Amino acid sequence: MKYETIIYWSEEDNAYIAEIPELAGCMADGLTAKEALHNVERIAQEWIETAQELGRPIPEPKGRLKYA
Repeated sequence: MKYETIIYWSEEDNAYIAEIPELAGCMADGLTAKEALHNVERIAQEWIETAQELGRPIPEPKGRLKYA
């Protein structure tokens, strides 16, 4: 994945959360940061496949964000 991924700890969820801001709503959790990253990569692939099936545009990876 070439999309920037943000990983953070969520006290509310008691888990690590991984988000890909460029893919609207693409996020996953995990008990470890590594697990959250693995899960969000799988979800991102499904996000892209679904967008392709529906004929929706897929954003080009922009690389590192200037702010988060």
